[in-house]
Amino acid sequence: MRDSLEEQARRYATQAHAAAGQRRKYTDEPYIVHPAAVAELVRSVTDDEQMIAAAWLHDTVEDTPSTLQDIESHFGPRVAKLVDMLTDSAQPEAKNRAARKLAHFRHTAEACPDAQTIKLADIIDNTRAIVHFDPDFARIYLIEKKVQIQLLNEGNPQLWQQAEQIIQHGIDQLAQPPHSVPESWFLKQAAKYGGLS
Repeated sequence: MRDSLEEQARRYATQAHAAAGQRRKYTDEPYIVHPAAVAELVRSVTDDEQMIAAAWLHDTVEDTPSTLQDIESHFGPRVAKLVDMLTDSAQPEAKNRAARKLAHFRHTAEACPDAQTIKLADIIDNTRAIVHFDPDFARIYLIEKKVQIQLLNEGNPQLWQQAEQIIQHGIDQLAQPPHSVPESWFLKQAAKYGGLS
């Protein structure tokens, strides 16, 4: 008996990220803990197996030698399309981080509701412990995510709400001691995204 689509995606992603030597940035855990968490969040709002498979695979094209053609030949055109919508395309002409991120935000804003739902799950998992592990980077990251989720309004409303709360909680934490980041700093950072927030 063949494994389910999700089980095939889990195995493929586990092998691809391990072969690329990828680990989670702050915890040094095997990278697959992140796609696993994203797949669970997606499963909490849908039983669409192709969406859950795409959640497992969402970083494979961006972070491993896998191509969209590989994904399509293993998992079919819909899963490949979802992964494509979630892949951060290279922006060689982007002059700085804000310009690069803006291009990526526009890319995910054009994604279909299913891909936006997976992206929201991705943001929730990446945001969970950012303040704890890297408060300096968290200041920039949280504002970027606050801007980005405004453009993901076609994703699942339950995950959108969760993403918004976790981002706001992080910003509130940074405003308190020992970080004490002033509100004016966050406003100035948000302004770099040209009124998108």
